[in-house]
Amino acid sequence: MAKTFGQYGHHRLLESIPGLIVWATFALAILASFFAPTLAVIFIIIFDLYWLLRVLYFIIHLLASYGEYRRTLKVDWYAQLAQLPNWERIYHVVMLPTYKEDLSILREALHAVQNTPYRQDRFIVVVGGEEGDAVNFAEYQKILTAEFADAFADLIFTIHPRNLPGEIPGKGSNLHYMAGVVQQHIDAKKIPYDDIIVSAFDIDTIVHEQYFPRLAYLFLTVPNPTRSSYQPVTLFSNNIWTATAPVRISAFGTTFWLLSELVRPERLWTFSSHSMPWRMLVDVGFWEPDVVSEDSRIFLQGLLHYEGDYRVTPLFLPVSMDTVTGKTYLQSLVALYKQQRRWAWGVEHFAYMLTQFPKHPKISRAIKFKYLFNQMEGMYTWATAPILIFILGYLPFWVVGNDQNALIANSPFTLQWIMRIATVGVFVTGAMSLVILPRRKTKGTPLNWLVMIAQWVLLPVTSILFSAFPAIDAQTRFIFGKYLGFNVTTKHR
Repeated sequence: MAKTFGQYGHHRLLESIPGLIVWATFALAILASFFAPTLAVIFIIIFDLYWLLRVLYFIIHLLASYGEYRRTLKVDWYAQLAQLPNWERIYHVVMLPTYKEDLSILREALHAVQNTPYRQDRFIVVVGGEEGDAVNFAEYQKILTAEFADAFADLIFTIHPRNLPGEIPGKGSNLHYMAGVVQQHIDAKKIPYDDIIVSAFDIDTIVHEQYFPRLAYLFLTVPNPTRSSYQPVTLFSNNIWTATAPVRISAFGTTFWLLSELVRPERLWTFSSHSMPWRMLVDVGFWEPDVVSEDSRIFLQGLLHYEGDYRVTPLFLPVSMDTVTGKTYLQSLVALYKQQRRWAWGVEHFAYMLTQFPKHPKISRAIKFKYLFNQMEGMYTWATAPILIFILGYLPFWVVGNDQNALIANSPFTLQWIMRIATVGVFVTGAMSLVILPRRKTKGTPLNWLVMIAQWVLLPVTSILFSAFPAIDAQTRFIFGKYLGFNVTTKHR
């Protein structure tokens, strides 16, 4: 019998499909380079053309989304909200799961919530610790209670017990436990479920001061608000100036990917820190406590429960978070690799959709195909594109050497021009990274800015080592049933 871990291992063949396709692509590319180099070159040209179109498509949406982001930042959303009737009925539940984080990080997260112009007596803030860190957490609770006891309507501390049945250790199981405690609190206060918005944040999240007014404004103005999650722009900027160059490139890449997705709601899933209706959480039974990628799985839970009638509404306001770090340069790189692998673990949703969609015949085939295709295409290109473009794309020419036909002889020039045009994406993202950089807390020098520009020459290396390799690692583990638990990201400020 196959070994299982949480939800994993029950559908080994379906779990293996993405990884098998990736490795089949690599195998065929290598074999074709030796035995059918012309076909290999044709494939590489087609793939590079596809990647060029994808880059240009990305740039168009990135610029459009950035423009909307800048416009949204200029609005006083609290003033806009105050014009709506009965807006004060909306409560915010802010959930902050934590494990062995420094007290200063918890304090700063609470300060950020406190500094919003929204009515403080409409906040229920929940800080959720783990039994494995109970001693430190109890001390933190005393300190934070003394500092923030009167800052919100309620400040609740929970400790998630170890080894509860049906759980795996991680953020999802902690959130599931926290939600159960919150439900008792909400029911005791008799707050209507449809008047509550939940924001599930990583503990290092520093929320923009207009986030909650903007969130409440959208909740009160969009159609059918309890059938939507709400996604901000994720900036990994809290400690960006002290992070290593590969970490910074990966952080900016994640931000720009999400930013470009915000103007494509048909593709948008929830990611990392975001908000959602309490009604939906109750209807689906809260977060599934036995998966790693709880941030995106909770969206799928809503999509399935409401038979396809669930969506993500973009907020176009930022939440800032920490980049991964370590005490040494090498430790930072290891932490980055593990973080990317955990994010790539979202490939687990592919098997989940294949097994769950047949149980929901009311969801249209078009919706099912859209989410399956977007998931598969994204995970496939994540794992394969850097390898095919920067390594395997050159293999047919190395193998053939001087024994070339006309197509192979002229292909390098075609590929060169394709890649030259595609590098416009590097210039655009490099320039935008300078625009969204926060101010340094300490005095900088022109050299600091020069490094921020020069670091982008590392993009081919980082895209292979800290994008493709972690994605291949995650998908390969599903083939062999070597399942990962939740990796707590290492961060220092």
